[in-house]
Amino acid sequence: MKIIRGTFFGGIAFFFLGWLVWGILLAGIMESMYNPALNRPDNEMIWWAMIVSNLTLALMVTLILNWASAKGVMDGLKIGAIVGLLYALSVDLSIFSMTTTINNLTGVIIDALAYTVLTAIIGLVVVLTWGKEKVA
Repeated sequence: MKIIRGTFFGGIAFFFLGWLVWGILLAGIMESMYNPALNRPDNEMIWWAMIVSNLTLALMVTLILNWASAKGVMDGLKIGAIVGLLYALSVDLSIFSMTTTINNLTGVIIDALAYTVLTAIIGLVVVLTWGKEKVA
């Protein structure tokens, strides 16, 4: 049950924090570092795919926290940050190496740092939604 709760609440948190971080806080900064020609207009976004994407990443974080036997807030923050950093560097460096989506390394670094912070918060949310386990 805690996997489902972590995935659900983590996915919701990913969605809203992602909108806040990339949609508002970093929108102007990242604009010059990305190729906007590849973006869909807001009214053409495929929302089901965005939701599934957020839930999938929340499931990954939840499973890793579970496998690592994360117990408290610091475990959620630390493991979430590590997962976010490694995930973002893997994806961003791959995109930077093969496409013109990200124009420079500064964009990679800013995005990876933002992802690290965001995923640390998601790790915290996931661990907090687990609550206290009952001892049999």
